[in-house]
Amino acid sequence: MLDLTWKIFSETGDLGIYLLMKEIERDSIGPEDESEELAEIQTPFS
Repeated sequence: MLDLTWKIFSETGDLGIYLLMKEIERDSIGPEDESEELAEIQTPFS
């Protein structure tokens, strides 16, 4: 599914398609990956 949305976005440049792709990516992240991602976001840069 991501391949299709990327192909459409790369051909059209439609921002709505890009946002759909990002939503699909976010939804495909498992719960364990999501907590790791949240920890990375909350960690300040050194």
